[in-house]
Parts: sequence; structure tokens; C-alpha cells
Amino acid sequence: MKMDMSAVLPEECISKIISFTCARDACRFSVVSSLFKSAADSDAVWEKFLPSDYQEIISSSVSPSLLTTNLSKKDLYLHLCRNPIIINNGTTSFAIEKKSGKKCFMVGARELSISWGNDSRFWAWLSLPESRFGEVAYFRYVWCFDVKGKIDTKILSPKTTYAAYLVFNLHEYGFRKKPVESGVYLEKLDNGERRSLFLDPPPSVNRGDGWKEIEMGEFFNENGDDGTLICNLSDFSSRHIKQGLFIEGIELRPKNS
Repeated sequence: MKMDMSAVLPEECISKIISFTCARDACRFSVVSSLFKSAADSDAVWEKFLPSDYQEIISSSVSPSLLTTNLSKKDLYLHLCRNPIIINNGTTSFAIEKKSGKKCFMVGARELSISWGNDSRFWAWLSLPESRFGEVAYFRYVWCFDVKGKIDTKILSPKTTYAAYLVFNLHEYGFRKKPVESGVYLEKLDNGERRSLFLDPPPSVNRGDGWKEIEMGEFFNENGDDGTLICNLSDFSSRHIKQGLFIEGIELRPKNS
């Protein structure tokens, strides 16, 4: 004889049990019965799925009102999955990965270290409606370049393999069949390993937000105490003129999300 758990356990206990699962499982539990839906949709459950420092991140963003609205914790979770918020004085975005609730960050172009980035002969800074940031970098005309993004590992989710992605667009054909190098490494532990990437023709992916992305490398964040992570894109070959590259930023998000 099967026992109906909802007839034995109070809603608070069911919520406690569900809070040890994940967001995807909670959504599955919510269709079992009206009691399970109430338990699975409760703030007590979804508070557990949000990053532990979510309030600090949101309060320092351009959208601090998210903390004072009447959004349930579930609605806040889903909002952060679908709508990255801007932090760090407008130069970085924050979101959460829908299945795991782990943190995702994009370092915008203005926060990147770009060789000759302030020389208008080589780079331009443009405002585009499809970008989440106020400005993107436009690569005009150079032979060699070096772009670096930095992020402190302590703000990433622990016990997580992250992939770094260049978020870009191409306006001309300056990169056709001309590889560039990428590397993802800790600031003081560069082992020299690099990947060769072809931006055009691309193995890249259309993101659905008006931009393309290509993986630059990956990094396992153990406990967040490894220091600064560097994501580097470069070409020092000086053999070809390169032009027509738009860079929105470099995004770090959980691998296989």
C-alpha cells in the first residue's frame, strides 16, 4: 500500500525537503499536487536556490529596486535567469544559470584591457541597441592586438567548471581564415597553453541576443581563493590586417549549462 506523503508531512517539511534539490526539480514537484505546488513555489525553497550573496549583488547594481518589489523568490530567480543586471558601475553584468542557480558574469568591453583601446585610429567605442552595456568596442584596423578580461575567482560559484566566451560580431572580413589565440589562466600561473580560434568562418554560436560567442577556454573554480582569472584573446603575428570586429565582452558561465 502506497503512502501519500502529502497526507503525512506538513507543507513546511515538504518545502524543506525540496530545498535540498534544485530549481528544475522544484518545478517538477510543483505539478504533483496543489500542496506540492504551494511547497515547491515557496520563498523558503527558492531562497536556497539563489546565490548566497544575491542581495549584496543586486543592491550594488543599477536595479536595486528588485529587492523591494513584490516579486516572489521564484520570480526573482527566473528574472535573473532571463534578464542580466548591470553591476560594477555599468561595466559588468550578472545573471544566474537556470538549471543550477550558479552565477554568470560578463565583463563588458569597457572593463577589458585592450591594447591601443584608447587610440581612435585603431578602436572606436560605440553605443549599440542590441548591447546590454552602454558601449562596445569596435576593432577598426590593426595588425596585432591583445585583449584581456579579469575577474576575481572569489565572486564565482565554488566547485564549478566555468567556460569563458568571447561575445562578438563581425562587420567585415578582416578575420577570414586568420586564427587568433585565446587563453584562460590564473594571473600568476600562466602555463602558456593557448587555443587557436577562427572567428570567421566561425565555429561560433548565435546567442539569440544579436551577438555571437565562441569558447575561449575553461577553468575549475574550487573554493574561490585562487586569485584573479585572466581571459586573453590576442594575435601578435603581424602578418594580416584585421578589422571589423565588435566586442561586447567576455562572459563566464558554468560549463555545459
